[in-house]
Amino acid sequence: PSLAMNALRVIRAQPMRRLLTTSSSSAAVIDFRSDTVTLPSAAMLERMTLSPLGDDVMGADPTVSLLETTLASTFGKAAGLFFPSGTMSNLCGIMSHCHGRGSEVILGSNSHLCIYEHGNLSTLGSIHSRQIQENADATLPLDEVKKAFREDDPHYPRTDLVCIENTHNVLGGRAIPKSYVDDAADVCSELGVPLHIDGARIMNSCVAHGTPPSAMAEKAASVSVCLSKGLGSPVGSVLVGSEEIIYKARRMRKACGGGMRQAGVIAAAGLYALENNVERLAEDHARAAIVAEGMGKQGWKVEWDGVRTNLVFFSLPEGCGMSPDEAVALGKDEGVLFGGGYSGGGRMRIACHMHITDEDAERAVHVMGEIAERWA
Repeated sequence: PSLAMNALRVIRAQPMRRLLTTSSSSAAVIDFRSDTVTLPSAAMLERMTLSPLGDDVMGADPTVSLLETTLASTFGKAAGLFFPSGTMSNLCGIMSHCHGRGSEVILGSNSHLCIYEHGNLSTLGSIHSRQIQENADATLPLDEVKKAFREDDPHYPRTDLVCIENTHNVLGGRAIPKSYVDDAADVCSELGVPLHIDGARIMNSCVAHGTPPSAMAEKAASVSVCLSKGLGSPVGSVLVGSEEIIYKARRMRKACGGGMRQAGVIAAAGLYALENNVERLAEDHARAAIVAEGMGKQGWKVEWDGVRTNLVFFSLPEGCGMSPDEAVALGKDEGVLFGGGYSGGGRMRIACHMHITDEDAERAVHVMGEIAERWA
């Protein structure tokens, strides 16, 4: 107890930095590179410090158990399982559906599962991925899903699962509505396979559409929910689904080295995030809209159709004589960090998160305008 109180005194004596710094300069910058760059608040750290702990591998950490049951209930599922990352949560969740040799999953060719998770479905899960091109609105064309489905034939892998991503990162942070999720699940039911949602930013989608998580995921068999993006927790994801799926996923987590002992320290941050940081996601969406609308008036090619959330994807006008790398470097010089290199290098991204204020959004618009003047 004395150590904990000493730690809290240190936390309270040092205000949390809202703005991060670059490695080459001590000057404060506004970091739009990702919604994963946030720092825990003093209140979140206090919750982490004071929450009860136990050995979660033995099933004895009450804070982890509370996080798992809370998220399972939030999404209308029977059980949940805490993971150190969304990548592991997705992998173990999918392996729990596709647990036999020759399994195949249908997913989008631009999905995070396909591009950014090291091909782990094949390298670790022995699962074949059947990739199909998403629609412009980030949904999978359900007629193509039906065409891609494989009947049980020894010549082919066996289709055991369909995966969708909501919101969809690469396709602009688009929020997929419940109506489509239900339609996709109905098609899966016709085909005799379950639906898994990569819900790294599913809370953003729920807020954008005004849909409760339990309704959004009503017909999905499993959902991977990330806590360390817009919700602001420093680490962790939770897989929710049936008791059978979570039982299998627990075994897969152990095989992947994902069992954690006194994990309540970080699970407590997730609980704090769920209690305090869900509704405020609308603020991130509003600030992203400020940036998108401002940049659109400056000549940037901004992607902002449909229901968008906290991510603004954009590119340079053709023939402007400036490269994306140069644009990113100019932004950094002016204290505004944003990401580049998407879709072969031509697209860039600004991500709004809880450390971004209205003034930061306006500052970003101003700096992006100054960059635009360089090619004008």
